[in-house]
Amino acid sequence: MNWLSQIFSVTIFSLRTIPERKGAALAAAVGIAGVVAVLVGVLSIAEGFKAAMKVTGSDDVAIILRSGADTEMTSGFSREETRLIADTLGVARTGEGPLASAELFVIINLPKRSTGTDANVPFRGVGKSAMTVRGDVKIIEGRAFEPGRNEVIAGTGAARAFAGLELGRKIRIGQNDWEVVGVFSGGGGAAESEIWTDAAVLQPAYNRGDGFQSVYAKLTSPAAFGQFKDALTTNPQLKVKALRQSEFLADQSSMLTAFIQTIGVGIALLMALGALFGALNTMYNAVAARTREIATLRALGFGTSPVILSVMFESLALALIGGGVGAAAAYFAFDGFKAATMNWQTFSQIAFAFTVTPKLLGSAIVWAATLGLIGGLFPAIRAARLPIAMGLRES
Repeated sequence: MNWLSQIFSVTIFSLRTIPERKGAALAAAVGIAGVVAVLVGVLSIAEGFKAAMKVTGSDDVAIILRSGADTEMTSGFSREETRLIADTLGVARTGEGPLASAELFVIINLPKRSTGTDANVPFRGVGKSAMTVRGDVKIIEGRAFEPGRNEVIAGTGAARAFAGLELGRKIRIGQNDWEVVGVFSGGGGAAESEIWTDAAVLQPAYNRGDGFQSVYAKLTSPAAFGQFKDALTTNPQLKVKALRQSEFLADQSSMLTAFIQTIGVGIALLMALGALFGALNTMYNAVAARTREIATLRALGFGTSPVILSVMFESLALALIGGGVGAAAAYFAFDGFKAATMNWQTFSQIAFAFTVTPKLLGSAIVWAATLGLIGGLFPAIRAARLPIAMGLRES
């Protein structure tokens, strides 16, 4: 019998005896399933947050901030500066003028529906072309706010997460009452966590005079960004920096995403250690229960390598079953789950949905397989090194 045939025969024999050790085998599989479920669940938070920040990041939309500013909150422009930016070469235009929106960004407090406690919510003052500039912002309930009036529209994420944002309700923000006249979607992105109003109304409400904090501009094409950026940075009247919206949003999500991923992997490592010991215990017990069988196989001429590989394949099979169950459970439990968290770079709440991606599921299965192989390695070596005569004397 050749080497491959020996491996196949011993492995099939090992797998067929698993029902006789179903208690220990089930414990190992469940342990690995738990590791995979937790890993996928935690990392799906980071994937969902990252997706929410990226989904609205179009390559033909640029955001312009004051030179040296990292966020909109630390930036500032005069009206004349925003006009110069809007008139820069590369900005798309319509019959009504350039597609650029000079905007304000302030943080307000609203009670969360889930807890009733106040949380930070982004309140954005926008120009009349803001929806056209972004492209994916659509009114899905009610209507758009009227310029010059204390009216707001709420993103779907904000309306879902915070009390008082129902259509037709009035909310007290600062010294003014604001009527919620519409709810908008933003392609599942960060804009859905915001409340919008007319920038000209927000300026006096927050004593901002005639100032703005950022400009969003729709470019003639993604390729026009370089020309647009060069024209801005070489203009002696301006001290600005221009970023693609996609780059800006990715940067805004980087800190929290990295933190969640670190925490998720750390938790999974701790659980994996426990699952690994469980797998080792299971396979050691399996080897101990099959001592006489393994010795008999070796006495019949089966080599050491087929015995080692058969034990490792058995451990791998249990790990893959556990990993598959854990991945499926995490997918159905977490994918699409709605939540909100603090974006540390803006100190405001961002509504998002947990996202279980195929890549994440694949990584989790690889993680499970690794645990299975490590868990089966040492018991396999022990089985192969067991003296045949000693094994045959086992009862």
